[in-house]
Formats: sequence, structure tokens, C-alpha cells
Amino acid sequence: MTFCLVGLSHHVAPVELRERVTLDGPASAELARSLGDAVCLSTCNRTELYLSSVAEGRAVTALEELAGESLDGVLYRLQEDAAAVHLFRVAAGLDSLVPGEGEILRQVRDAYEAVTPGPTLDRVFRQALGVGKRVRTETAIGESPASVSSAAAALAAQVFGDLTGRRVLLVGAGRIGELAAANLVSRGAEIAFVANRTVETARELAHRFGGAAIGLDQVGKTLGEVDVVLSSTSSPEPIVRAGDVPAKRRAPLFFIDIAVPRDLDPAIANLAGCFLYDIDDLEAVVAETLNGRRAEAERAEQLVAEEAERFRAWHATLDVVPAIASLRARAEEIRSAELAKVRVSDAERRTLESVTAQILNKLLHLPTVRMKEAAVSADGAVYADAVKHLFGLEEDGRT
Repeated sequence: MTFCLVGLSHHVAPVELRERVTLDGPASAELARSLGDAVCLSTCNRTELYLSSVAEGRAVTALEELAGESLDGVLYRLQEDAAAVHLFRVAAGLDSLVPGEGEILRQVRDAYEAVTPGPTLDRVFRQALGVGKRVRTETAIGESPASVSSAAAALAAQVFGDLTGRRVLLVGAGRIGELAAANLVSRGAEIAFVANRTVETARELAHRFGGAAIGLDQVGKTLGEVDVVLSSTSSPEPIVRAGDVPAKRRAPLFFIDIAVPRDLDPAIANLAGCFLYDIDDLEAVVAETLNGRRAEAERAEQLVAEEAERFRAWHATLDVVPAIASLRARAEEIRSAELAKVRVSDAERRTLESVTAQILNKLLHLPTVRMKEAAVSADGAVYADAVKHLFGLEEDGRT
């Protein structure tokens, strides 16, 4: 086995488990490098380790150490072609909480570029990025809501009916926060405050939407002045706890936590007049958009299937490539040795070199093609073994 993946996602693990194994970019790259030839894709919805010639057990141990518990029954493990198909679907947005969401393709690219993968991982990730781009340009699967941020805004609209005049506290001024702000404003909401650990970053986003910038330490003081709190930071600890919510406040007060690990204390949901939704709750919003996207998703699945077939054909040839290379090397060695015995002028030698090289290439062309064709079927290994035996390639240690 040369290629596999081990991971967990929103399909099999709740947010309280996923948040314990979620890693930021540098930590993901560090984990991948510690395993060897590996890529770690860690987002709010999944943490997956893609491995080439690395024992699955090491990856399982690494994830269980992060989780602090056994992950039996939760982790999924895929090998070879099945692992490639999964990655292609992930990059295409077909495995996301919100089908077609655009952020995942960037996240796949960042995970790939953060390490230096070997030939197999390099190939499969480059194909994944390619099919992800095709899905976005050749289908309409990414239409609204196309991201967790837009789905969160849609959920807020469902709760209030109309977001016009509703005041929003945005906690986190990163890319996800920016997208959430744009979606909320498009539905009539007002960005009243933008809170961020770095106030200057908050100020830039707040200025764009006409709100006020504050530090995270001021969040509690503004909770009584807003209708919606949407949080999306990368903080390892909760930003807002139940005790921070003032008794005098607007009703209802709607909290959306799209961060993993979660930013908002789950106990907030127990407060009267407070409604708390986390990233897993967005599934209901997604379900309402599936019917309109079904045809586009089918087209996207076709593109994934085409790319998967190309990967399967390439991957199958790996079994015969060593035999082909050894055969060509043996033939070239014989050709060079025989030419060395001939005493001719330089001009004549150049002619002989050219002619014999052409003969060799033409002689080996069809066997090479047939071996690659056979590699796609179950006969690939048989052909490779036959070539090794007929030409004695195993006897001189060439394979």
C-alpha cells in the first residue's frame, strides 16, 4: 500500500470531538512532517491525514493523542483509489457541510503547499486542486449559500424573519468573519461591532461596514446592545461564557458559533431568551439548499469520477514502471557495450549512435505501451514479472 488517509469529519464526529483535533496551519504542517511523507488537512469540519508509505497506526495514534481518547468507531480509513476519490470530492466541495462551499479548495491548497510531499501525494493533490477548479468553473454548485458563513447568515434570517435593522457583533475579523459580515449586511443587518484580538485588524473590517472596532476583552460590554453574535476566531479557549451575558439585553439574543474549537460557552443555550447554534446546526440550512443543487452536484461528481479514473490509470502503472525502466536500462547497456567494440570514425560513430538508438526505441515502444495498458487491468503484475524473468532483470539486481 502506497497511499491512504486516516481522518474524521462532521459526518462521523460531533463538534465537541472535532474541536479537540483541529489544528492551525503551522501545527498541521508540523504534524505532517513528523509522520514522514504526509499532508494534514485540518478545518472546522475535518482533520485528515493523507499518507504515502507511512503506517496508518502512526496517524491513528497522533489523532488519538490530540483527542485525548480512543477514536475507534469514529475514524475512517481509505486506501489507494478510494482515498484519491475522497480527496477529489473534498476539494470539489462535495463532502463539505455546505456542498459547493469555496473555502475548502484554498484549505486543500494550503495544506499541500505547507509541506514537501513525495511523488504520489504530489500527484494526487495536484489532481485534487485541478478538479476543484473545474467544479467551480464548470458547474453552479457553489451558488448561495456557498459557505459556512453564508449558511450562518441564512440561519439568522430564518430565526428573525427579517434582518433589517438587526445589530450584529462580529467576533473575529479573519476571512470567515469578513464573509459572514458581507452576507449579513446583504440581508439588511447592521454590523455594530467587530471584535478581534488585534484591534487594528478589527478596525479595518469595522470601517468597511460602518461599525465600531473593539478588543476581545470588551465583548461582554456590548452584548446588551446587539441582536446577533457571530463568532469565528481561532482561539483555543471560549471567548464568551454564559456569565458574560448581561441580564438586561435585547430579546431574543441569537448566537452563531462557527469556530472550531468553539468560541461560545455551550451553557449560553440555557439562558432565557438566548439561542445558541454551532457549526453542526447549520446542517438544517444546508438541507434546504440541496434540491436546487442536486443536478449541479451530479455534474460535479462526474468530473470527480473522470479525475479518479485518470489517477487510477496512473497509479496502476507504478507496478510496471520499474520493470520498464530496468528493461530500457538493460537494452541501453547492451547497445553501448557493443558500440564500444566498433572502431570507426567520429562521424561514423555518431551515425551508429543515432541509428541504433532509433532501433532500440522502436523495438521497445510497443512492449512499453502494452505493459502500461496491462497495468490498468489485473494483468499488470503478470506482465511485469514476465519481462523480469525473460530478460533476467531480477538476476542482476535491477528491480
